Amino acid sequence: MKIRLKLTAAAAALAIGISAPASAAEFVLAHGANAGNPRYDAANLFADLVKSCTNGALTVNVAPSATMGDDAEMLVSAQSGVIQMTANSQGAMAQIVPEVGMLGLPFLFASLPDAWQKLDGKVGDLIDTKAQTKGMKVVGWWDNGIRNVTHVKKHIKDPAAIKGMKIRTPPDEVTLAMFNELGANPAPLAWSELPTALRSGAFEGQENPLTNIYSAKLHKITPYITMSGHKYESTPVIAGLAWWKGLSESNRNCVSDAVKQAGWYQRGRSHLDNQVLRAKMEKEGAKFLDVDQEAFAKATAGVYDKYAEKHGDVIKLLREN
Repeated sequence: MKIRLKLTAAAAALAIGISAPASAAEFVLAHGANAGNPRYDAANLFADLVKSCTNGALTVNVAPSATMGDDAEMLVSAQSGVIQMTANSQGAMAQIVPEVGMLGLPFLFASLPDAWQKLDGKVGDLIDTKAQTKGMKVVGWWDNGIRNVTHVKKHIKDPAAIKGMKIRTPPDEVTLAMFNELGANPAPLAWSELPTALRSGAFEGQENPLTNIYSAKLHKITPYITMSGHKYESTPVIAGLAWWKGLSESNRNCVSDAVKQAGWYQRGRSHLDNQVLRAKMEKEGAKFLDVDQEAFAKATAGVYDKYAEKHGDVIKLLREN
């Protein structure tokens, strides 16, 4: 299934009703997370760090909670210079730079640190090179966790239990391929629209890391949480390439360092949340089930074959020790 961006840059600007920053010293960092999410706090930390390392010469207007459109719209806006930066999503970016979607191959990473090591090395550099040909600069990689399946009425005890399930996914071909391989009925939907869609019955469930599930209170709607650990997702921090090249070297270094420093905070929060949120959510009524992940890994192994020919270079790098 091929997912395409439908908004032109001009249409995106009109749709989300934003304008360029008031002066060259101000720039926008937009993202889709709400208060309580590590991405939300990291974005505010990034703004403080930029102000500090430029002695106030650069200031960041943080636009959270998808106030400037969904992830796909924010990427188009960054490409076209309507906004300058976005802490975005792997799924939306994969529509423009397909190689980034390979980070979400099933059961690729055993832990979050394993994923970060790859992103901070040759894999991240390769994806950045591809992104620059599309008018985007990958300034850094924040985290979006290892994902688990939630359902309104039942646990997903084994691969057979997911057959026919109406499950929301991000707009990402690899995720869709994975759930199609399992016999589910997946469909993409913007993150901001998910709670309403779950309450209406349009979907039976969804998949996300515990951090996102908790901060969006999705465990209140889909309390059956299966610890499938089926894939990893990053949070690519993207700058519009034209804007990035227009910065002075010192300002580029400042912004880059601020992304990295805020990213280590955000990664740490994500890692910690993955350890402690289960107990909090159980107290709030969520029901957890640990499953045989190897059974799910075997059932989704065909996804690797689907992408081996086209993206074999990236997959090889990802699988190197």
